[in-house]
This record gives sequence, C-alpha cells and structure tokens, in this order.
Amino acid sequence: MIVRAQQNDTLDLLIWRHLGSTAGIATVLALNPGITSLGAFLPMGKAITLPDRTPAAPVLQMINLWD
Repeated sequence: MIVRAQQNDTLDLLIWRHLGSTAGIATVLALNPGITSLGAFLPMGKAITLPDRTPAAPVLQMINLWD
C-alpha cells in the first residue's frame, strides 16, 4: 500500500495511523530505501510504501467456571 505523508508527519506516526502499530517499522525501512536521509519530519506529499495489513488474530471467548 502506498500512502502520502501529511504536514509534520514522522515515519512512526504515519505507520501508526495506517497500520495501528509501529511494530513493522523495520519492514517499512526495508521497503523505502533512503527514507532515513529525509530527516525526522517527512516532506509533505512524500509517497511511502507500507506493507499490507495482516488480519488480527481472533479473540477467544474465555469461560469462567464460577460465573
């Protein structure tokens, strides 16, 4: 997925906004070589390649014996 940076975006904020977690920052850095040379704030409109979202693991319903 390709997204565009908004004004005053940092890479971790952009990842958090679109993926909901910054756990995949190493993958994003690998997909965007040279992105670290842009500095802390990304230029507005810069296209950033993000990995596709992975589906969340299903939540198991817990049963309590004493309910």
